[in-house]
Amino acid sequence: MFSGNAPMRALVFGAAALVMASFAVPSSDVAFAASEVKVLVNSQVITSGDIAKRVAFLKLQRQKGDLNKLAKEQLVDETLKRAEISRLRMSVSTTDVDAAFGRFASSNKMTPAQLSQILEKAGVGVDHFKSYIAVSMSWPRVVNARFGARSRMSNDDLVTRMTENKTKPVTTEYFLKQIVFVVPAAKRNAILNARKAEAEASRSKFPGCDQAKVFAATMRDVSVQDLGRVLAPEVPEMWKPMLEKASGNTTAPIVTDRGVEYVAICSQRQVNDDVAAAAVFRAEDIGKDKATGVSANDKKYMDELRSKAQIVYR
Repeated sequence: MFSGNAPMRALVFGAAALVMASFAVPSSDVAFAASEVKVLVNSQVITSGDIAKRVAFLKLQRQKGDLNKLAKEQLVDETLKRAEISRLRMSVSTTDVDAAFGRFASSNKMTPAQLSQILEKAGVGVDHFKSYIAVSMSWPRVVNARFGARSRMSNDDLVTRMTENKTKPVTTEYFLKQIVFVVPAAKRNAILNARKAEAEASRSKFPGCDQAKVFAATMRDVSVQDLGRVLAPEVPEMWKPMLEKASGNTTAPIVTDRGVEYVAICSQRQVNDDVAAAAVFRAEDIGKDKATGVSANDKKYMDELRSKAQIVYR
């Protein structure tokens, strides 16, 4: 659903990206001494240079405390996560990371080039930040693949929560279709802007969901994906404001790894059935996870990886 991005992944990355939503712009370039090995994680090396970049990143986030220690532990966790992501072949693509980098720059009212300049000036570096993005986007796939089926709310849990809340929560039910103006990776730089214009122009002519496929067939390389019923708590973070601000029956178009796309709203209404209640309660639980920065399943997985790893600090 939604460009192949599971809602959990979109939500978790949204939380991860927000850590830099506001940061202090550095006033001078940062120079680093020659790197030396500081931590060994199984066969992987973490250098003093890696740690210096993460400390610089933490400063941009205005983190407090022992930043050197925090940087080391974050990098140990990311090294373990990256190895597990690679083992399970669940990494996001370079295109996904570049697109996320661009969205993050835009959300901070910058171009990617301006964001790159700030990261380099701060001593973080673009590669270090993109590596962080890649792990942040990929790791939820791994956690969800392992725990997803078992983390669904049981009937007993649902009844308990509804009893505690006295009434069933109400949420918005959408029926959606996704209209994708495909942009092949090889032609991305050449045609992306033209495809953006095509997608935007098509919105005023959209005939409604029943005629969506016929409509798409009149244009070049446009596909329609039926998303079916989607409850508001299940909508990925990147699409939520788009749906809320939708003009007419379509959202504004955005750039994704597949090209340029927008969502057609076939119908929407308020519902309070059991499925909706479970979705709301699950979203509340995710919100609690985001408030603490880590979910119970994430912590359990990381504790397991750390217990099996050989970690040597120098």
